[in-house]
Amino acid sequence: MPVSEKAKRFEESVIRAMTQVCLRHNGINLAQGFPDFPTPPELVEAACKALRDGYNQYARTWGTPNFVAALAEKMRWFNRLEIDPDRQVTVTCGSTEAMIAALLATVNPGDEVIVFSPFYENYGADAILCGATPVYIHLHPSDNGFELDPDELADAFGEKTRAIIINTPHNPAGKVFTRDELALVAELCRRHNALALTDEIYEHILYDGREHVSIATLPGMADRTVTISGLSKTYSVTGWRVAWAVASPTITGAIRKVHDFLTVGAPHPFQEAGAAALRMPAAYYAELAADYFRRRELLMTLLAEAGFARIRPEGSYYVLADIGPFVRKDEDDTAFAMRLVQEAGVATVPGSSFYDPPSLGARQIRFAFCKKEETLQAAGRRLLEWSGRRR
Repeated sequence: MPVSEKAKRFEESVIRAMTQVCLRHNGINLAQGFPDFPTPPELVEAACKALRDGYNQYARTWGTPNFVAALAEKMRWFNRLEIDPDRQVTVTCGSTEAMIAALLATVNPGDEVIVFSPFYENYGADAILCGATPVYIHLHPSDNGFELDPDELADAFGEKTRAIIINTPHNPAGKVFTRDELALVAELCRRHNALALTDEIYEHILYDGREHVSIATLPGMADRTVTISGLSKTYSVTGWRVAWAVASPTITGAIRKVHDFLTVGAPHPFQEAGAAALRMPAAYYAELAADYFRRRELLMTLLAEAGFARIRPEGSYYVLADIGPFVRKDEDDTAFAMRLVQEAGVATVPGSSFYDPPSLGARQIRFAFCKKEETLQAAGRRLLEWSGRRR
């Protein structure tokens, strides 16, 4: 039977595929971004209590009262956003669903959606599923991290531009967009009557004094921004699948309709437990950032010892590394990543899966460091032994 033209235009997730490859080779999984350390015990207890207390049937489709109230409280003190929890929140099955629901609710076939490259692999596929055309602009690697060219950004906007997707802190580049960069995006959105769809799932994982800015707080952006985030990364609960899209009441009404017919609703007991997560004290977030800072420094050192050139991330928990010293003649990044997991027992993600055109990532792989320090040390020993054999 024939398949749709849309389905022909993108592949299955390379990230999740590399996890399966890792399992087959009994490797250390530095490919997929999920922690191998425990969830905070108080959140586990909150989930168990929610199950015992009977929160086991459908919740209100767009979010439980307790959860959306807790979210409004947190967004007030952290994101500096005042929101109406009853009219501006849609609780979704992960930020992945939040993004596709937001796009389906706001983008029409034939529209253009601007995407920064490198990008989280879902964004391009999401635009295609909406019948839109993704327009890619490049973040340029430098000694200072990944940089945005203002002229390239301005040139990407046109009469067909409907939205721009912003991921800050960024996966896979680790870039944290500055207030000035976001102000430029905001000015272009206002000028071209475009929306900003902003994925802020790594909002608490920042380094070296970087500031997280929600673009919805900038002048003229409150009604033209969909702010997306979730529990997964901040609270180490990637399997709970609870996230949110926050927007104006008009846009929220459309997102809720799409969400209802995509998934009906997010898991009820994990929304109740999620309310406890959102009310964690400020000390929790400071400790989270400090823990990830140590992991970043450890992985950067281990990769340097093994001979990988890499760019220091400003936020999130990924490192893009150059494979130039190790790649064989006519070997691309995918073949190299497969060889690395087979020979060294360390799984990564081929860089080409984050770029358009894919050739821009043909000399890169992505490492995830959301792992126990002993896991990172073990991976480092394997890489060092492997690289020594290759020199």
